[in-house]
Amino acid sequence: MHNGCMSHSNQFSLLGQRRYGPLFLTQFCGAANDNIFKFAFTVLVTYQLQVAWLPTQLAGLVIAGLFILPMVLVSATAGQLTDKYNKTTIIRWVKNLEIAIMLLAGWGFLAEQVAVLLGCVFLMGLHSTLFGPVKYAYLPQVLSEAELTGGNGMVEMGTFIAILLGQLTGGLLIAIPGVGREYVAGACLLVAIVGRLAAQAVPVVAPADPQLRMNWNPLTETWRNVQMARQWPQVFRTLLGISWMWFFGAVFLSLFPSLAKDVLHGNEQVASLLLVVFSVGVGTGSVLCEVLCPRRLELGLVPAGALGMTLFSVDLYFAMRGLPASDLMGVAAFLSYGPHWRVLADLFLLSLFAGVFSVPMYALIQLRCPETHRARVIACNNILNALFMIVSSLVAGVLLSVGFTIPEVLLGVGVLNVVAAVLLFRAVPEYWSRFVTLAGGKA
Repeated sequence: MHNGCMSHSNQFSLLGQRRYGPLFLTQFCGAANDNIFKFAFTVLVTYQLQVAWLPTQLAGLVIAGLFILPMVLVSATAGQLTDKYNKTTIIRWVKNLEIAIMLLAGWGFLAEQVAVLLGCVFLMGLHSTLFGPVKYAYLPQVLSEAELTGGNGMVEMGTFIAILLGQLTGGLLIAIPGVGREYVAGACLLVAIVGRLAAQAVPVVAPADPQLRMNWNPLTETWRNVQMARQWPQVFRTLLGISWMWFFGAVFLSLFPSLAKDVLHGNEQVASLLLVVFSVGVGTGSVLCEVLCPRRLELGLVPAGALGMTLFSVDLYFAMRGLPASDLMGVAAFLSYGPHWRVLADLFLLSLFAGVFSVPMYALIQLRCPETHRARVIACNNILNALFMIVSSLVAGVLLSVGFTIPEVLLGVGVLNVVAAVLLFRAVPEYWSRFVTLAGGKA
């Protein structure tokens, strides 16, 4: 593209700078630890330690629901705390909390206390909820506007890679005969300590609104939070756009195990392969935003992302049509069959475009709402994200229960993405006008 939309940026150099690197590592460790713990626990109660009151087919849903619940209940309070107090202090206290939770979880693994581990899932969800507004409100205070897209893209990439590595690590460790639980307990505590050490190096930044009066009622504050975000229509509509991306992604992620087994005829390793491809795709797309349009916020990338999400969702449907029935195959057998590569390519590209779709919207929110309210607006985004993900699980479940196939559900989400994109671009015309300008070869 013309004038500034093709040269590579130096976003990776931020990792070596104290204003950014320690926060990135803190976030990376937190996301990795969430997933080491959750995935190991899910495997534990699915394969190794069944309890009558938690059926194996419900275990994954219960664990995911408990983790998301604090995002709905406490995000508004977390936003207030982040706007009122020193963000660096909050980061360090949250990482202290993570160490305490992992000590309790370690005992839960060793003592085979499923109820304690479920409690720790909720507490780790609380830990993530408290940290969420901090990371996105902190970045605009230490990065210039020209660095913000690259900085956000790196955080998004790091988060998805951490999720992927966390799940793979948790699954591998818990499966080690005899000592798996001890290894998981040790790994979770070690990663929490590394995250706390990284948090100690995060520079101190000034509180955004130290005079803010706290409202400790989570229900009324959640409602007030959403109403407050609506003061800036462009920002609020962008929040809905980001939440739609989470709806879209959550449908794919929740269906990967069934997609691998029932449609692609692959085993658990094939389901993990789908997760790897999806995570790497989102991470690649997140970093690509800065590579395509360095040193500036480019809203025209959002329609390009939406277009790619739909295009490759539709092609994924056709790629999965007519795959022959077979016994469950491992990764090697799966990859030896040519048509499966088209499935993986579609999955990689639709997730890549989802990353391109979301990163400029995060940057817009950070830049266009007042600093004094920024963390609370981001908290509103977390509330909406959680609600959209919950609704996505319900919608997918209903569609499957009334007879839709998994490929049809994924196709439906891809087509619905067109409707969501049109609504977003009508509500915020700047996205589409920038896309037209970019498509015309102008900056």
